[in-house]
Amino acid sequence: MKRLWVVIVSVGAAFLTGCVTGPKPQPGDPYYAPVVTTRAHEPMNTSGSLYQSKQGMTLFTDTKARNIGDIITINLTERTVSSKSAGVNVTKASSTSLPGGTLLGMTPTLNGNLLDTDISQDRDFEGDTGADQSNSLSGSIAVTVADVLPNGNLVVRGEKWMTLNRGDEFIRVSGILRPEDITTQNTVDSTRLANAQISYSGTGELASSQNMGWLSKFFNSAYWPF
Repeated sequence: MKRLWVVIVSVGAAFLTGCVTGPKPQPGDPYYAPVVTTRAHEPMNTSGSLYQSKQGMTLFTDTKARNIGDIITINLTERTVSSKSAGVNVTKASSTSLPGGTLLGMTPTLNGNLLDTDISQDRDFEGDTGADQSNSLSGSIAVTVADVLPNGNLVVRGEKWMTLNRGDEFIRVSGILRPEDITTQNTVDSTRLANAQISYSGTGELASSQNMGWLSKFFNSAYWPF
């Protein structure tokens, strides 16, 4: 009885540990907040010339994002399709014959029945699994340049929160961009993001209604022995 209680407590503790989740996403996460840099000193006006230079702008540059704090629009063009199937078929058959033999030249019997024994066994197992999944995400989100790497690539990240009816929805994007992939409109496709991390989810009543209850999670988890 004591061992049974130990097993029950162990399984319960493991189940509760698996149910522990991290903090819910909240707007204003410092990781996705824009990086603010110190404003550079404006050069003094030069008298005697019609052209007055401005910090970061010349006649030979465009308006592409290249500095920390600049804004880039990410066009979300994500689509993934996956399919998986597996089949297992195991068959085993065995047969054993044990003749009764003879004793002193006579065939022994028991209540008139011979002692010959035949044992046969057949075992068959067959299992099939299959999974199909398709996801797509389209839209756009403006992100900011958080860092400029030594090779010139840009580390970008940002988030967008939308309050719809009874809950919030959010999109979070982070990754690394090559300046060459940025268009003249200061946009870039999400497929150009290296080390991309794209999250689309929600909070509130509508999002919670799509989650499985804790008891259903237990019956569909690896802890359920049947």
